[in-house]
Amino acid sequence: MFTIFGRSQQFCDGVSRRGFLKIGALGVGGLTLANLLRAEALAGSVGERPSRKSIINIYLPGGPSHQDMFDLKPQAPLEFRGEFHPIATTVPGMEICQHFPRLAERGEKFAVVRSITGVRDEHSQNQSDSGWSESSLRTIGGRPGIGAVLSKVHGPSNGNAPTFVSLTGFGEPGFLGSIHGPYRPDGPGRENLRLQRSITVDRLNDRKKLLEGLDALRRDVDAKGMMDAMDSFNQRAVDVITSAELANALDLSKEDPRQVEAYGTKKYDENRRFLMARRLLEVGVRFVGLSWGGWDTHGDNFNQLRRQLPPLDAALAALIDDLDSRGMLEDTILMMSGEFGRTPRVNSGMGRDHWPRATFFFLAGGGLKTGQVIGSTNRLAEEPKDRPVHLQQVFATVYRQLGVDVGATLIDPNGRPQYLLDHREPIGELL
Repeated sequence: MFTIFGRSQQFCDGVSRRGFLKIGALGVGGLTLANLLRAEALAGSVGERPSRKSIINIYLPGGPSHQDMFDLKPQAPLEFRGEFHPIATTVPGMEICQHFPRLAERGEKFAVVRSITGVRDEHSQNQSDSGWSESSLRTIGGRPGIGAVLSKVHGPSNGNAPTFVSLTGFGEPGFLGSIHGPYRPDGPGRENLRLQRSITVDRLNDRKKLLEGLDALRRDVDAKGMMDAMDSFNQRAVDVITSAELANALDLSKEDPRQVEAYGTKKYDENRRFLMARRLLEVGVRFVGLSWGGWDTHGDNFNQLRRQLPPLDAALAALIDDLDSRGMLEDTILMMSGEFGRTPRVNSGMGRDHWPRATFFFLAGGGLKTGQVIGSTNRLAEEPKDRPVHLQQVFATVYRQLGVDVGATLIDPNGRPQYLLDHREPIGELL
């Protein structure tokens, strides 16, 4: 068995979130790698034909300030507009924060929805992962995120890679169960992607042959060929480890140093996650989830953003360029969001508090119509003014691009059908 821990982070409510998962690598019993691959292969089809598209979902924990990033209000009174000013992008009329100069040069490559509604005031990744509150169906495990849905409805990815990888513990299987949960290859878990020094490939194959021999009697009475099928899943599990593709994708020492530098990783270590995400997609992973930074800025909002916005700008711009230069951007959906917006009025501690009435969503790639801003808020960024867009409509749009029918249902542990979303109308401007 190996134990994989995600990053621990504490928000203003005092609760520490820590991803935790135990997976049996090639052992007997428990949730084995072969069992996970088998579950993917047995996934049922939900709706439309699967697409080739993949996703990188970037979660900004703590709730980023919408009016200091993508919805600045330079004409508002000082106590509302804050300390930053907007700059022009390459798209006429489209402005973003002064601390996003590299993104501004790539305005035609992304879209921002400024009028997101339907957000709850809760420190939880669930809304950025599934479009649902953390309280929805909590008693049966909660709502599944996009990565788990892909694992369930589209089955295995291509090559020797899992469908769903979480670099920081972001992404939940919900009521679909841990069988559709992510690989979380951080910490000690990464060592389990390689053979121990005492185990050679030949020795591993000998163990496989022993297992096959022990199954011989059962195979004789296996009328449906299930044992042969199990062999194929075990073989794929072995292939994941012996091919080392997944392990190599996580090893940035194998990347062109110039590319590593382009992401700003020498100065900002967290930016490594963006580059790892691209490398994981290249080996066949369909969904990569990651969190970045800390955005619970009840105090000292502007100094915190001065520290965080430039490295985020560098990482996003580099990722867009990297995917585009490799011909991957058209088939890769980039999503970025937080938990909610921040209060329009700056508080006495030069911070902004929770504000679920308005926020943004950032999207790029994936065949979407980018180079635009969708919706607007009123003059103080308090609430949507034009073209309100429900949070779940973003997910409806993404599922449509992935070939998943949001009008279909998944069966929960109680045997009840559950829609993926309540708000199933996609954002027409993006299609």
